[in-house]
Amino acid sequence: MGGATVVSEAFDSERIARTFDLRPPFPSFTRMSGEARLGRMIDHAHDLGAVREATERLLDAVGKLDNAAVAEPSRLPGWSRGHVLTHLSRNADAIGNVLRGLPMYASSETRDADIADGAPRPVAEQLADLRETADALRAVSAEPADWSRTVTLRNGVTDSAARVPFRRWVEVELHHVDLDIGYELEDLPAEFVEREITFLADRFLGNESVPATGLTDLDGRTWSTGGGPPSDLVTVQGPAVELLGWLCGRRDGSALTVAGGPLPTLPPL
Repeated sequence: MGGATVVSEAFDSERIARTFDLRPPFPSFTRMSGEARLGRMIDHAHDLGAVREATERLLDAVGKLDNAAVAEPSRLPGWSRGHVLTHLSRNADAIGNVLRGLPMYASSETRDADIADGAPRPVAEQLADLRETADALRAVSAEPADWSRTVTLRNGVTDSAARVPFRRWVEVELHHVDLDIGYELEDLPAEFVEREITFLADRFLGNESVPATGLTDLDGRTWSTGGGPPSDLVTVQGPAVELLGWLCGRRDGSALTVAGGPLPTLPPL
């Protein structure tokens, strides 16, 4: 495809779940503008503060819902808003387990059952659970610890402890959007958008099933992803929030402009 094309592609709901179990293949480097450079230094204290702010935004928004609204469908296939809220509470517990050196979840079956069991609860119980688990995670995070240590997450994924707060930030921000209560990708903090694009682009860096792809936002920031031959480079341009939406499965890419080929399909891990 020689010219630039505005894409229109079916929404990939399966990609949504992949947003939260990611580990970049080259965790120390990020390729931008065609050159390797040292990635952004992780400041876990800064990210913990961002988690607190995002959690407060979430709690304020959920506090305006009634029981009927919590029972309504979210944007995640098969999940009500109650499922999303319960998942966020159980994920806070799980992140606390990771920081303590415990298994993130007892099992996948237990994780799924806990979400299903908690989903029908009224909004008052959901809010109390969100607050209590957020406070418990904040307390664990405040304990003296070696933040350079390696921790184990779900499905055997390992990472530096210092990166775990950003993972929780991702959970809170994107699932707030998934609730479909007026908080959109456009409302996300600019820093979060840039860092999550970098995180997701790095995930597919070197993956030969994804064509070499150059991403450019409207401010001229660039990222590289994929692992196909450079001669088959696909360029994808558009607003940063649209790039993020496509990478994390929340948008279909129809607002992006693509040249050099069709919009790449991003595979599951």
